[in-house]
Amino acid sequence: MRTLYLLRHAKSSWADPTVADHERRLSPRGRRDAKLIADHIGRLGSAPSLVLCSTSRRTRETLERVRAALDTAAVSLEPELYAASADTLLERLHGVPDEIASVMLIGHNPGLEDLALFVASNGPELARLEAKFPTAALATLTLLPTATWHRLSEADAVLAAYIVPKDLGLAR
Repeated sequence: MRTLYLLRHAKSSWADPTVADHERRLSPRGRRDAKLIADHIGRLGSAPSLVLCSTSRRTRETLERVRAALDTAAVSLEPELYAASADTLLERLHGVPDEIASVMLIGHNPGLEDLALFVASNGPELARLEAKFPTAALATLTLLPTATWHRLSEADAVLAAYIVPKDLGLAR
């Protein structure tokens, strides 16, 4: 069974409007939320085999905060994932070798949300994801038995879990 984890970067800081979008850091809330998601991933006990991460500063800082929970996952920082569309993300997943059991994409909206909604055929949390995919949200999609990375397409997965930091008990 193949698993796709979609992790939106944690909340970024807008304190300095002169900082280029690609270079925005995580805000204090973003650092806290990334830690909550890292703890959650650690409790799951099933780290992805491969992590594909945008090169933006906020995605790299999110990765740094969840890295310990990712066990020995191979990590690839990929410039083309910065602000990528769902089509670009899907094309990248088509290049993942089929022997890889699980992949985590750390990136940006609207691409991540659009990708999740495109590949998810159903799931108990689908309506919640359709409503909003906030920063530091983690969608876990289980690919159907007939789906492969290189042929992943519409409705080829089930949304197995959807977690946002607020679900993990931190008062804002």
